[in-house]
Amino acid sequence: MYAYTDFDRQFVRARAAQFRDQLQRNLSGELSDDDFRPLRLQNGWYVQRHAPMARIAVPYGELSARQLRTLAAIAREFDRDYAHFTTRQNCQFNWIPLPQAADVMERLAEVDMHGIQTSGNCIRNITSDALAGVAADEIIDPRPYCEILRQWSTLHPEFAFLPRKFKIAVSGAREDRAAIAWHDIGLQLKHNAAGEVGFQVLVGGGMGRTPVIGSVISEFVPWQQILVYIEAIVRVYNRYGRRDNLYKARIKILVKAEGQKFFDAVAAEFDHILTHDAEGSAHLIPQAEFDRVAACFVRPAGVQPLADTGPAAPADAPLAFTRWLERNVHAHQVPGYRAVTLSLKRAGQAPGDATSAQMDQAAALAEQFSHGELRVTHDQNLLLPWVRSSDLHALWQAAREASFATPNIGLLTDMINCPGGDFCALANARSIPVAAAITDRFDDLDRLYDIGDIDLHISGCINSCGHHHSGHIGILGVDKDGSEWYQVTLGGSDGSTLSGPSVAGKVIGPSFAADEVPDVIEAVIETYRRERQTGEKFVDTVRRIGLPPFKTAADAQRHLTAA
Repeated sequence: MYAYTDFDRQFVRARAAQFRDQLQRNLSGELSDDDFRPLRLQNGWYVQRHAPMARIAVPYGELSARQLRTLAAIAREFDRDYAHFTTRQNCQFNWIPLPQAADVMERLAEVDMHGIQTSGNCIRNITSDALAGVAADEIIDPRPYCEILRQWSTLHPEFAFLPRKFKIAVSGAREDRAAIAWHDIGLQLKHNAAGEVGFQVLVGGGMGRTPVIGSVISEFVPWQQILVYIEAIVRVYNRYGRRDNLYKARIKILVKAEGQKFFDAVAAEFDHILTHDAEGSAHLIPQAEFDRVAACFVRPAGVQPLADTGPAAPADAPLAFTRWLERNVHAHQVPGYRAVTLSLKRAGQAPGDATSAQMDQAAALAEQFSHGELRVTHDQNLLLPWVRSSDLHALWQAAREASFATPNIGLLTDMINCPGGDFCALANARSIPVAAAITDRFDDLDRLYDIGDIDLHISGCINSCGHHHSGHIGILGVDKDGSEWYQVTLGGSDGSTLSGPSVAGKVIGPSFAADEVPDVIEAVIETYRRERQTGEKFVDTVRRIGLPPFKTAADAQRHLTAA
């Protein structure tokens, strides 16, 4: 993990002190709410439906046990004893009183954490593959580049007030587990024909009201020049992006509208920075700086290749353990090791939520089994990256006691879910009760395993924080005459090998009432089970036979419910 320097710590603590001054002036009436709003937003503090919401950055998903214990303590002492982990590898608190916000910022700074630029019209938290540095299919470790991007973009004076929020995702593996095509900028690490390291760059992706898949703007940018290239993209966006219409302000709208003209403008700006700016002003990454940062991302002391007996369970092992090995345990680049997902998807708890006690338990598991390190995943789970294969059974037993061992990773109930109308002021509908109803309906593991791999994503509004566009099944909350209704989409993809190229799902008909949604999902699933070919996954069946059979099944269920 990246080790904060004295400068880093002074920077974060100074930011916390600055925020305390801003907060005190706001509470005393010296600083108006309108003037305070952009200041609190760029420190991660929203005012939501019922209370302030704090969004804490977990850069590229890496988290230490000590940091997780601090998050647990904040949940216990300042919130209502739980936190929520998001698709963008952040941690959110929903009930912290605003007068205590500065106290929380100072607690976070003590463990090298903050909420800087987790909101506002700026470059947000850099996200990446939760398996970065350990993935068996990794080409190049993306973490040093993510950290350099984080440092470069933090409080960048030119990009503090962009037309709209801006998100960057980085992948260094053959399997895209970071959904890079769905981001404003997506970066794929690669080697060119000469073996040099660089990035394929995608631009203009995004979800929300207008889902757009990012376009390749450059097949190869040398790693030393990647900050310059990103700077060129964001400068062009900052110059020409819409500021008159909130719904048309994202870079995806500019790229879609201008096409090649946008690409040409970026190329010209890139060339200008490299060749015409004052000598030394271009933000090229020096080898020495890369080496300094990369030195933080070595294997933990004691992690050495071991004789790998594999994760196979003995013949008399419990079925639950066998299933856990199949679903929650992942291949590793170091022989004798595995990465293990701690599932945050269980009945009776919203997807991605964890209580303070559960966070403390996850921290203890990380200390015992994973050299004190965890990751926050894009799918709203936690992951232990450094587990010995010989420790898997002991970890499974401990994870079961802490309720982290649900063997459903990649299955229907391992769903992505935003907080929705229960918390968010922007939401049109609640998403947590819908997720709970679907989890209850599909609570039989035998049935889940028969259904197989499937991504279910739920958003409470068109902003798509639940990434419904990229779900094999997507559910979107909509408002209809003041009532909560839900659209269902099929066939979306986040760009992973399982899902195929990134694509937005298509709506299968008019919206459904909340109590109809579990029946509709069941009708869709049963249509798949009836129509699938041997070994065929849900999304592949949808693409092969098209939407009409699923639409017919959903409509029939609607009429049955109405009758």
